Amino acid sequence: MFKKLISEIDHFKSQTHNFRILIFTNLVYALVLPVIDIFVAAYIMRNSNDTSKVVIYQLAIYTGIPLTFLLNGFLLKHINIKKLYSIGMMLSGVSMIIMMSLKTLDLIGIGVAGITMGLSFGLYWSNRDYLALSITNDNNRNYYYGLETFIYTIIAIAIPAAIGLFIQSKIGEDEKHRAYEIITAVVFLITIIASMVCYRGKFINPIQKQYIFFKFHPLWYKLLSLAAFKGLAQGFLVTAPAMLIFKILGEEGALGKAQSIGAVLAAIIIYFIGRFSKPSDRIKTFSVGLILFALGASLNGFLFNKMGVIIFLLLLLIAKPLMDLAYFPIQLKVIDIVSRIEKRGEFAYILNHEAGLYLGRLLGAGTFLTLYFVVSEDIALRYAIGIIALLQLCSIYISKKIIKQGLELSPDEEIEAKVLEETAAGLL
Repeated sequence: MFKKLISEIDHFKSQTHNFRILIFTNLVYALVLPVIDIFVAAYIMRNSNDTSKVVIYQLAIYTGIPLTFLLNGFLLKHINIKKLYSIGMMLSGVSMIIMMSLKTLDLIGIGVAGITMGLSFGLYWSNRDYLALSITNDNNRNYYYGLETFIYTIIAIAIPAAIGLFIQSKIGEDEKHRAYEIITAVVFLITIIASMVCYRGKFINPIQKQYIFFKFHPLWYKLLSLAAFKGLAQGFLVTAPAMLIFKILGEEGALGKAQSIGAVLAAIIIYFIGRFSKPSDRIKTFSVGLILFALGASLNGFLFNKMGVIIFLLLLLIAKPLMDLAYFPIQLKVIDIVSRIEKRGEFAYILNHEAGLYLGRLLGAGTFLTLYFVVSEDIALRYAIGIIALLQLCSIYISKKIIKQGLELSPDEEIEAKVLEETAAGLL
């Protein structure tokens, strides 16, 4: 066991300097992601008891993200990518400060906090995606995302439980509000540390300066449709667990405990899949994740009780990393292919990809809000996730089409010839 651990450490050390720095940066920043994803939603629920405000906050975030992706393209012409990446991380702390300073959670205040968080995520994800693309290749991307997801999942074990217990240890609304303020201060400090780690990297800005195009290769349009289906769940899936737990399981203590169940097993599974799987395994990984998500969402809708929520969270802990582990390498491989064909910079595709995600997010959040206002809150919480999860199963078919066309267009004949053999053998 010890020798195996040493072997894995040596494998990590064999990666490039920038690979390791990006992983370390994301490791530090990962400490705040559960706070942003879960407890901001719980804070809104605690102070308003209105799930629609949580989804509106999420919509504000997702409106800010594509706008910032676009802005980032222009900023990269003049500002070092490390600065923009660092600013993006620190803005998440600023957004939480804005939220905590609101005396009443009205729609304007929630919108301002949400847009600010969207600016943060836009700068963070646009630059993170480009850096991940530039420092990896198709052979080590499974490992990169497997390792990154392993780190995120492990952190998701301790942080939600610790924060949930910390909040629950406080008595009275004033003390609980003070607990949220302390958490916000810690988040801001961690984002500063993550920025300091980022500055140790030797990251280079994209060379090509034109990022906006309106016509693309047919393969890219297939990926955009896949992005739209991915965005469907993102529309409110980030905050859905918090809403379900707050409504059905209880308060923040239960939230942290529920999020931690099964996370260790999920982290180990994801790491080894990323470490030892091949590019030809991505469809299988993607399919398993989508099916588990659909199963969990359907059971939640059927049961709609404490057991249903816990089963949904358990399956989601495994399903979401599996989907991401397969999706991101597929996305980056398509960018590799179409950028060479169309002779454009990679960031143009990262920017355009966000448009597909945004369309899906609007449809996903819109599904929830329509059910919420037209029918009822319980119906929205019970069925919206299931509807979206079942629709996402279409992604399996689309991803197979992408892989097939990508194999035909890939410039790397030696590697892809091997994948073609595996495909013919029935592995895809």
